Amino acid sequence: MFAHNKRLQYSVRVSECNPGLANLMLEQFGGPQGELAAAMRYFTQALGEDDAGRKDMLLDIATEELSHLEIIGTIVAMLNKGAKGKLAEAVEEEAALFRSLQGAGNDSHVTQVLYGGGPALTNSGGQLWTAGYIDSLGEPTCDLRSNIAAEARAKIVYERLINVTADPGVKEALGFLMTREMSHQKSFEKALYAIEPNFPPGKLPGMPQFANTYVNTSQGEGDMRGSWNSDENFDYLSDREKFLAMDGGSGLPEVTLTKDEQAVLNQMARRTQSDPNLDPVTGVDLGSGKNGKKGGKKTRSK
Repeated sequence: MFAHNKRLQYSVRVSECNPGLANLMLEQFGGPQGELAAAMRYFTQALGEDDAGRKDMLLDIATEELSHLEIIGTIVAMLNKGAKGKLAEAVEEEAALFRSLQGAGNDSHVTQVLYGGGPALTNSGGQLWTAGYIDSLGEPTCDLRSNIAAEARAKIVYERLINVTADPGVKEALGFLMTREMSHQKSFEKALYAIEPNFPPGKLPGMPQFANTYVNTSQGEGDMRGSWNSDENFDYLSDREKFLAMDGGSGLPEVTLTKDEQAVLNQMARRTQSDPNLDPVTGVDLGSGKNGKKGGKKTRSK
């Protein structure tokens, strides 16, 4: 069971009302890289986890992410406090109030009017939070890699938010949250490397004849070589004929059909066949398009 402690994990101090900044903060409240998405990702992974150590770690981090959601939500609410009262009590003329809610060209007036200044489960652009943000597959070596990437993305978003605010208290709180993303990333990496082997993800091995092949599909100026495609690590293919039909077959699609299936397919093909000798009159020919011809054109056929 969960028990709520009224003290935040990190003290939040906001120096002034800033609805525009509040709206940007929603990215980490209800956005794809936000704290709710992280909490739900790790919580659902934990419930399906059979390894005791990983289950405990995922529950710990999922619960901490909920505390981070509380911090971000509190920042949003506090940044909106002044505007919330003005909006509710209509103490300004309509135009002036609208401008003050917009801030520096920000669409915070949308979340203010819809949600009254409280934190909303949307991103900064007003997109509703969705469970589609959760990409867990139930395979630990795959999910842990995804978790590592998710923490990295969240850290970058926090960096950007820190860069757009001059409020020292908000900067400090965001710096704390950013740092915790780094710590979680380290835990997930440790857990991944504690699984041996951990690559490739899953159980089945790759097809050995293709596992170490690098296909140079983008050729021309700018071609680069490095460890990611070196001859020491890969069979480097630049001959385009060699990366067509790499299985040694024809490279053409093949399907086996019964006689009845083939007959019906042939019937459909005959019915829907295009006649290359026809030149039918179209709406554009009749002038319905902006650059269409005036008048029709006779259809010719053989």
